[in-house]
Amino acid sequence: MKKSFLILVSLYIIAFGNTFANQNVVTGDSAVAEIIHPENTSSDGPYIYRHSDSMAIVLYFCDGAVTTDSFSVIDTLKFRGLCADSLNEYIIPFVVHSVPPAEYQNVSKIFAISDIHGEYEMMVDILRNGGVIDDKLLWTWGDGHLVVDGDVFDRGDMVTECLWFIYCLEQEAAKAGGRVHFILGNHELMVLRGDNRYIHKKYLDGIVKKSRIRHEDLYGPDMELGRWLRSKNTAEKINDILFVHGGISSAIRKKYPDLDGLNNSVRRSLDLRSLQYAFDEESRLLFRSNGPFWYRGFFEEREGVYLKDDNNSIDSILNQYGVSHIVVGHTGVDSVISLYDGRVFAIDVPFEDLGTLQALLWKDGKFYRVNGSGELQSLK
Repeated sequence: MKKSFLILVSLYIIAFGNTFANQNVVTGDSAVAEIIHPENTSSDGPYIYRHSDSMAIVLYFCDGAVTTDSFSVIDTLKFRGLCADSLNEYIIPFVVHSVPPAEYQNVSKIFAISDIHGEYEMMVDILRNGGVIDDKLLWTWGDGHLVVDGDVFDRGDMVTECLWFIYCLEQEAAKAGGRVHFILGNHELMVLRGDNRYIHKKYLDGIVKKSRIRHEDLYGPDMELGRWLRSKNTAEKINDILFVHGGISSAIRKKYPDLDGLNNSVRRSLDLRSLQYAFDEESRLLFRSNGPFWYRGFFEEREGVYLKDDNNSIDSILNQYGVSHIVVGHTGVDSVISLYDGRVFAIDVPFEDLGTLQALLWKDGKFYRVNGSGELQSLK
């Protein structure tokens, strides 16, 4: 992928008159970008290609055409948006994205959302109304934690904006003593593995068609967002709560006695393709119906694949991973609800039904549903 991608991008640099002789030289800076919602949603970007440790190429689809710029980087890439996002300042430390821990303790408060699917405005609204960010979209959650429980990708037409917003919010949260957790969902898995079935036509008819770069390569291991996504976990434990996108099947529980083993196995398998995947039994378990991305057994039976869980099977999961609760997205529910006598919380509320997202709040040992206006409703 790296060689072919470089050839294509280099051609665009020549075509648009940007040469490596006219580079913008950037030095280190610790500031964080403030993402401002662009008005022109037909434009797309940035996609940042790490050509080397000292060179970055920035790629956009802007006004119906592909545009690029190249930057020489000492330790941090800093640039102002080149398209509809010209009010945005991007500051990207050129570092290796470290793998986050799988377990966290003594967290004061947790705000969780899932299944954003490229709906930038709805994501911003629920975070702002829930007190996680302010009107300037800056972190106001203090030392609290925000969990994005999978599925930022697909369906909607502002996926790129959502990703960069979460990317920058992650840095802001860390400065305030808080944390943003991005849990991988099945739609992250699909995009990284080249499944384009649910990608909005904006991307396929826009940057993919015009650049002739495959969509999955825009999130490849040499792309900044691709590197960042590949560092993320599939399941994490915060206090006594387990967060996973789809759920934990009995097959996964038996195969992976601890979360580090599960997370590392997914990370190892993400970039396997066709023939490798066909002969890799572990990857097939992870990425099929019994895996943590697609599993719906907390809600229903799938004939010939798995039975619907009961209190005993849920307790087996809780006991194995040392938690009291599990939070999942993936399977749509009418409202954020608790199941199995408060052992499981389902938070994927399809926004097309309500016109807004909902969230789950944990604070002072209690769970609350957060509606689109930020109002709290206690959950048992």
